Formats: sequence, structure tokens, C-alpha cells
Amino acid sequence: MDSWFIMSFDSTQQALRAEMLLEYAEIEIDLCPTPKEITAGCALSIQFPPECLERVKEIISREAVEIRGIFIRVNAEYNMIDLEEGTP
Repeated sequence: MDSWFIMSFDSTQQALRAEMLLEYAEIEIDLCPTPKEITAGCALSIQFPPECLERVKEIISREAVEIRGIFIRVNAEYNMIDLEEGTP
């Protein structure tokens, strides 16, 4: 799970909504505490494997889920990915 993406939120409501939508789409996810290195308004984040990025972005966009961002851990830092390109 170290190479998984982490999606952070501004509200718990949006995190739980995203969890429900992604589980319904049968995407492997893990609800976890938001790492302290990521500033967010919500203590919950969702981790998911890199191969699911495009499906996750599609669902989040289609269902208008409000997110803070999607991050990838590089060494000891979390880098926000560009949601348009899918790269850090």
C-alpha cells in the first residue's frame, strides 16, 4: 500500500460518500487517517491502487464529490497529482 494514491477531503461527509461510491464500483480502497503531512479539513482519507486512478477520477467527477486532492507518497513527502494529467 506504500505506492497507493491517497485522496483527502474537506469534510467527513464527502469522505464517506466517496467510500460508498468507490466500494459500489468494486474499486479496492482503504479508509485511513489523513497523514499529518497532508493539510485537510477531514481526518479521513481513502487509499487506492495506482491502476484505479482513472476510474476513481471518473467517479469523483461524475458524482461531484468534493475532494481536497489526490496525493502520492514520494520518499518522505506527499505530492499532489495533477487531476488533468494524473502525474505529480
